[in-house]
Amino acid sequence: MAVTDPIADYLTRLRNALTAGHTIVEIPSSNVKKRITEILYDQGYILKYKFEDVAPQGVIKIALKYEKDSKDPIIRKMGRISRPGLRKFSKADDLPRIINGLGIAIVSTSKGVMTGKDARKQNVGGEVLCYVY
Repeated sequence: MAVTDPIADYLTRLRNALTAGHTIVEIPSSNVKKRITEILYDQGYILKYKFEDVAPQGVIKIALKYEKDSKDPIIRKMGRISRPGLRKFSKADDLPRIINGLGIAIVSTSKGVMTGKDARKQNVGGEVLCYVY
């Protein structure tokens, strides 16, 4: 089955696994998805990840992170901003701040996929892919 928006599919698989209380989710791999996974790990939203190269395109295995006391997921909300039918681009000064800096915006720039904060520091704009908090 062909997926028209792979990043939205990635976010939906994560959201569904968190809602169902799963500890691990498997997602078909791509370079952009790998970079988004690395950003989520660096920002502390996921526990671990592993890239497996199996035919035909590979798999990303992600260990999800939950709060210790209440078992609520660390990721409260995530959503797609730019989509295939309506691309959203921002200059470095206009990149969105998610919940006054408590969340992250993930941006695809000419220097690669990075958080909105890193893009502002490097003074590069780009396509705002999604937000996570």
